[in-house]
Formats: sequence, structure tokens, C-alpha cells
Amino acid sequence: MEEKGISQAVIGRLPRYFRFLGELKDQGVERISSQELSYLMHVTASQIRQDFNNFGGFGQQGYGYNVAYLYEEIGKILGLDQTHNLIIIGTGHLGQALANYMNFERRGFLIKGLFDNDPKLTGTLVRGIEVRPMSELESFITAHNVDIGVLTIPKTSAEDVAGRLVACGVKAIWNFAHVDLQLPPEVQVENVHLSDSLMKLSYNLTRQEKGQV
Repeated sequence: MEEKGISQAVIGRLPRYFRFLGELKDQGVERISSQELSYLMHVTASQIRQDFNNFGGFGQQGYGYNVAYLYEEIGKILGLDQTHNLIIIGTGHLGQALANYMNFERRGFLIKGLFDNDPKLTGTLVRGIEVRPMSELESFITAHNVDIGVLTIPKTSAEDVAGRLVACGVKAIWNFAHVDLQLPPEVQVENVHLSDSLMKLSYNLTRQEKGQV
């Protein structure tokens, strides 16, 4: 399927479509219209149709969408028909929580290794995966064909560690460090600032309490 220039806003909605369609599929729903999906997701039916038209449409007028087919096709667009090897660097509370999240494997994201610079954590196990010292990072990446690096480390060391990952050929970084990484354009970076989401929630809550919503 040939894709046109797709906006980041559309791409940002694809995982949500995928999640809702997966739930519908599990419930045994075979077909759904854009209007029905609109009601469930609180997105306009026209927005849904426009989003899907970026990738060829998927539906037929008056017939709706085949849920299983649409779920599979969006999964392919998201690259979930492939497997991705990832490592987590930083095994504090957040790193361990991510390592224990079982849905990663179900989506094809295989956690190959855990790393930390704290000697007390070296050799410990998180869900059966050994925590390794940072000195083994480069050799491990080479041996295990790592695609994605996950950073749950302080911002003071994030740039340095990210540079080491890029030097080893890692092409994507999921960054939870409180800094926006500046890396070569061929490296895909998703900067996740948890506090930003909380502040957005605070803003909306404050507006609601002032009667501005």
C-alpha cells in the first residue's frame, strides 16, 4: 500500500484505532461503520474516514469496515507484523515496570536485555532477564541485533548513552529521560515526558473547576 505524506497527527491516532479495533475483535464484532466507531472513540466519523483514506480507505459505502481486516492492516502500517528487539537502560522503578509489561511481547517488541550502571543491580533478574553492566552495552547490541533503545535514566547521562546507542547502529530510541534528545535525522526518537501529561491534566482540571469547559 502506497502512503502519501502522512501527518504526525494521523499517525498519533493509529495506535488508538488499533486498540479499539482489537477490543471489538475480541468481542466478536465482525463489522463496524465509521459512525459506530465514532461513537465509541469520540472522534468524528469524517475524521475517521479521512484518516483511513490516507492509507487507501479500507471500507465500502454502506457496508462499513471489516474489523479483523482493518485491525490487521493498521497493525501492518504500525509495523506490528514484524518483531523488534529492544533493550532497556535504567532499571529503577520505571525501567522495571516497563520490563514487566507483558503486552510488549504480544505486539512484537522483544526485550532482549536490561542495563544499569549501579553495581548493586548487576546480575539481578527482572522477569527472568538479567541486569547487565553498561560496560557490556556495545557488545550486547551487536550480538542481539537491537533495533530500539529505551532510556529510563537521568537526563544528565541520556545524551551520552543515546550517542553510544546510535554509534552501535540502533535506529530508534524511546526516551523517558527528562530531556529532548537531538540525534541524527535517520534515528527515530520518541521523547516521553510523563510530567507533561500530568500538567495537561492539571490545566484541563483547572479550567473545568473555573467553569471554562
